[in-house]
Amino acid sequence: MGYRTLRDCISDLEKNGQLRRVDSEVDAHLEIAEIQRRVCAAGGPALLFTRVKDSRFPVTSNLFGTIERARFMFRDTLDRVRRLVELKVDPTAFFRRPLRYARAPLSALASVPKLVHRGDVMANESSISQLPQQVSWPEDGGAFITLPQVYTEDIRRPGWRHSNLGMYRIQLSGGQYEANREIGLHYQIQRSIGVHHATAIEAGQPFRVNVFIGGSPAMMLAAVMPLPEGMSELTFAGALEGHRIRMIRRDGGLPIYADADFCICGTVIPSKLLPEGPFGDHLGYYSLRHDFPVLRVEHVYHRHNAIWPITVVGRPPQEDTVFGQLIHELTGPVIPGVLPGIKAVHAVDAAGVHPLLLAIGSERYWPFVETQRPQELLTQANAILGQGQLSLAKFLLIANHADDPSLDINDVAAFFKHILQRADWTRDLHFQTQTTIDTLDYSGSALNAGSKVVIAAVGPPRFELATNLPSDLRLPDGFRNPRVVLPGVLAVEAPQFQHPQSAFRNPKSEIPFRLVILVDDSQFVAESLRNFLWVTFTRTNPAADIHGFDSFIEDKHWGCRAPLILDARLKPHHAPPLIEDPDVSRRVDALGAPGGPLHGII
Repeated sequence: MGYRTLRDCISDLEKNGQLRRVDSEVDAHLEIAEIQRRVCAAGGPALLFTRVKDSRFPVTSNLFGTIERARFMFRDTLDRVRRLVELKVDPTAFFRRPLRYARAPLSALASVPKLVHRGDVMANESSISQLPQQVSWPEDGGAFITLPQVYTEDIRRPGWRHSNLGMYRIQLSGGQYEANREIGLHYQIQRSIGVHHATAIEAGQPFRVNVFIGGSPAMMLAAVMPLPEGMSELTFAGALEGHRIRMIRRDGGLPIYADADFCICGTVIPSKLLPEGPFGDHLGYYSLRHDFPVLRVEHVYHRHNAIWPITVVGRPPQEDTVFGQLIHELTGPVIPGVLPGIKAVHAVDAAGVHPLLLAIGSERYWPFVETQRPQELLTQANAILGQGQLSLAKFLLIANHADDPSLDINDVAAFFKHILQRADWTRDLHFQTQTTIDTLDYSGSALNAGSKVVIAAVGPPRFELATNLPSDLRLPDGFRNPRVVLPGVLAVEAPQFQHPQSAFRNPKSEIPFRLVILVDDSQFVAESLRNFLWVTFTRTNPAADIHGFDSFIEDKHWGCRAPLILDARLKPHHAPPLIEDPDVSRRVDALGAPGGPLHGII
């Protein structure tokens, strides 16, 4: 039941035909990452690279490459964990459905971490330079750990019960770091590790950090899981693994995950910040170089026959898409209990996850007033934007469940059609300006700075959605190549962005579309829903990039009486998009050619 080690997992996947060994030498600099991206895109197997250039450790990737494989790895425990999460959110459910939760107390008890005196992870010591130096994109600032499990504790309440296990970016080399002595930590201050760091600074005590790599896949998932307040990631991992997580007790240091493949122990250097990055990130662009904390490395431990797990992030979908799907399967059913009135929430992966949220709520006020307009939906929208990582959303589109009970929140095209048929641009756009957005999103005015918009729609369809270009359509000078993207949505190529005033203005004929997207390449945007979502929502900052014909401000409320315009052109302050190295692409082509080690899977 479950896997205690990463090697256990790899052996099981290989035995069941879900892992392929690659015995030809591969390079951790760009090559492994491009192989991973191609295999993941093809829905291929997990991989084990047994010969990695300039490293004595094998590398595994694509463990979570398909949702079916992720479910397979946790096949014995997934349902049990789902029930534990349900009870954590609503303990009274146990008394309403005792048979469903009959085994939950035993499962919870069995998932409590176990403190031990020794573990295989501490069998050997090494150095940072001996670890696989994975570089995923040509302009990355150095080598990074892409599946770290970063463990910290609250110095006010030491011990695993108040610990945090998170997946934060770790830069191993490059930049201004002292080789083999310093590595970079990238995390946002609002995360639990940031709270732990701030508490240590306030108390004037050293802030210790342990970075685990490998071990059970349950620990990897636990590190990205948005758990209910007070639920330990170690407990969650134990339940998902089917065994208690073994932690090595250490005098004067943080405990170490006994079954990890590697552990880096260190202390954050007080008041020292160094530039971290750039790094090709999950939005499909580089996150740029910014100052972040520095970890002084004290030990690099590893077990015998250790295996280094990696993933690659970039323009979605990538392997982290499956993490999101699995998290939704575990937590989706409890959303109505956390957010009353909300039926479902969907963070749209193709748009980079955080930029675009779709939601279905319950509008229960309108039968008692004369006109239908969003009311309770706005209350529910504010509640959504106050929840953890959901607060990073820039665009939140929320519909009323009663208007179409069959509306599928995962059918993005149908959801857009539903909203565009109902939303009134004079009243249903609700902005939050001068606020925070995702640190990795460079569409805003500065790091972490941007805006949000809620688009709420209730009632029956009110607007017709054009599906064809009118024969007499005439665009303003400099605008060209209009293409229909979706019913009611038109993409138009615009001149290169120079300043906000270069937006689409004064059309020479009526535009019979509800939404006009200004883009650099309308053919690319119209080719697929995926392209439309990525370009539109990663390249726009609502308060700066939403315009409209015949716009007005009334009582501080902005609206317009004609098509809504989103300026989704690349702008000078945006981060550059990710582009693969052509020489590396040719080498990977050869690996996938007939007779090559990856023929048939890339």
